[in-house]
Amino acid sequence: MARRTLIRAGFLFCVVAGLGLPASLWAKDISLTQVAAGVYVRSGAVQDATAANDDAIANIGFIVGHDAVAVIDPGGSAGDGARLRAQIKATTGLPIRYLIYTHVHPDHVLGAVAFADDHPLVVAHARFAAAWAERGAYYRQGLARILGGDLAQAGAKAGDALPPTQAVDTTADIDLGGRVLHLAAYGAAHTDSDLTVYDGQTRTLWAGDLLFQDRIPALDGSLTGWLTVLGQLKALPAVRVVPGHGPAQLPWPAGAADEERYLTTLARDVRALLKNGGDIDAAATTVARSERGRWKLFDAYNGRNAITAFKQLEWEDPS
Repeated sequence: MARRTLIRAGFLFCVVAGLGLPASLWAKDISLTQVAAGVYVRSGAVQDATAANDDAIANIGFIVGHDAVAVIDPGGSAGDGARLRAQIKATTGLPIRYLIYTHVHPDHVLGAVAFADDHPLVVAHARFAAAWAERGAYYRQGLARILGGDLAQAGAKAGDALPPTQAVDTTADIDLGGRVLHLAAYGAAHTDSDLTVYDGQTRTLWAGDLLFQDRIPALDGSLTGWLTVLGQLKALPAVRVVPGHGPAQLPWPAGAADEERYLTTLARDVRALLKNGGDIDAAATTVARSERGRWKLFDAYNGRNAITAFKQLEWEDPS
């Protein structure tokens, strides 16, 4: 049974103020869901980033072992990361030794700056560093514009990544003391830097944005690759999964059904359009429309997904 805990603004004032962040970031009530023993999730808002939500839109959290804590995605801004760090300090006195990125997107990464004083081992996909070098400045500048204020203040609020100190090419294990986390890196799927975390002790899979629920999936990697990876993940012996967006947990593998249906529909409709001689403009307005009532933010992302899928699938062999 999931257990929810709440950390009130008074405690956050003490911890977050010590990080030198603006007072506007102190007074937020934040809830955690303990989805399994020692596995804590902060569910993100099913929204795009705004000044009001401080880019706290992704599911982030941490896992506690006997000796140490591993953060899994530090949040979408400096304030989001600071609040997560405060949650950890309120939950356990153990050191934060690991910080794990599930992929390169800013709503999962920019809060890392709040953990700099913990000097964690920063673990990421082997492709992460190159992807961040290509995109990091753009992500930070975009969020700074959303958060507002003068340029210096907005930049500080936006946050930043900490550079990876351990790159995962295929698999790696992290020992938190009596609790080993199994990390796996994948080829292009949601992005080209997707990494999952599996806790065998509780049979919990932390999927990052390889899994969306409620909020429409966003395609930034490979549609066919994503479907392949999803099939691989379904074969794991997990009983629950933490999606990158949506509720704190879902049953596994049943929790993959909605996303798999959407991605399959996207591929099927694009292939049908290509077979009938349709163009990319038609893809943006016609593909996967049957899914419209099933996903939040559908109108903001489905057209982009359809265009990306069209560009990828128009070159595949139809035989």
